[in-house]
Amino acid sequence: MALNSEADNGRNKSPLSTIGIPVLKTMGTILATMLGLLFVTFIIGRVMPIDPVISIVGERASKETYEAAYRAMGLDKPVIVQFFYYIRDILSGDFGQSLLNARPVAEDIKRVFPATLELATLGTIIGVVIGVPLGVLAAVRRGSWIDQLARLVALIGYSMPIFWLGLVGLLIFYGILGWVGGPGRVGIFYVDVVPSVTGMILVDSLLDGNWTVFKDAMSHIILPASLLGYYSLAYISRMTRSFMLEQMNAEYITTARVKGLSEWAVIWHHAFGNIKVQLITVIALSYAGLLEGSVLTEIIFAWPGIGSYITTALLSADMNAVLGGTVVVGLVFVCLNVFSDLLYKFFDPRAK
Repeated sequence: MALNSEADNGRNKSPLSTIGIPVLKTMGTILATMLGLLFVTFIIGRVMPIDPVISIVGERASKETYEAAYRAMGLDKPVIVQFFYYIRDILSGDFGQSLLNARPVAEDIKRVFPATLELATLGTIIGVVIGVPLGVLAAVRRGSWIDQLARLVALIGYSMPIFWLGLVGLLIFYGILGWVGGPGRVGIFYVDVVPSVTGMILVDSLLDGNWTVFKDAMSHIILPASLLGYYSLAYISRMTRSFMLEQMNAEYITTARVKGLSEWAVIWHHAFGNIKVQLITVIALSYAGLLEGSVLTEIIFAWPGIGSYITTALLSADMNAVLGGTVVVGLVFVCLNVFSDLLYKFFDPRAK
């Protein structure tokens, strides 16, 4: 009777309870996270020892000009009112104007973010394509030379500063061997040759059918993307090895082998199938880390991405640009977390 009652309750659940409530919870989590992010960036903008009015009107402005700008920026209002004004402007896509070039910060971010997205995406692809198989092989051949190599690769990736690897890479592969392009996204002769559709030069050159620009852009991106990919694969291979070792020691693996299944099926279908959900989190975190943490790589390779944009703005005390870039990076983290949750449900029906 109890089982029948539970089955009836499961059948009587409305679509709102099975679909609507989880969606509302997810949306509530996203809104709370973004509200917290906006609050933090707002507080940072207020506690920084930089007068935003002086940054706009200049130090030689008259008292009347200063007070007019002070009121126009809403700084005469209570802090809570200023915070709501800040949220209103952010939701409308208004991050203010950059003090460096007097352009809207939103336009600058729209221009520089695709460069970081392109670089981080290619780096993540390299990290996944090499790191996952390397981690699996290291776990399957535990204690062998493959395992030792994988652990050495991960150790070097963790311990070597990425800016040092970037400088050495430029010296060897660009300066001495000439195998790759130099700093920047393309050579000076190919700047603005293809129309900007997505902002990602590789995609835009393919859409335009310009293989010359595509090859030149690939020669410029391959070295910084490989460095980020190496940093990513060091993390991904290490975590993959750890996850696989845990599965390979499980009883169901022994049972599968006793049943006569091939080693390929045991490794890739059973063991690897059970770590896919865990790998989603690892890859998502790695991708988010490259999107946010590729500052040194962008600076070394003169890559005009959001990392170098925020760094330049911070050194110039351009707080509108710094806070705008910070909000965008935070939004990317939230979106990646939501996307990874959706992938959980796709790969693991138990998460539904």
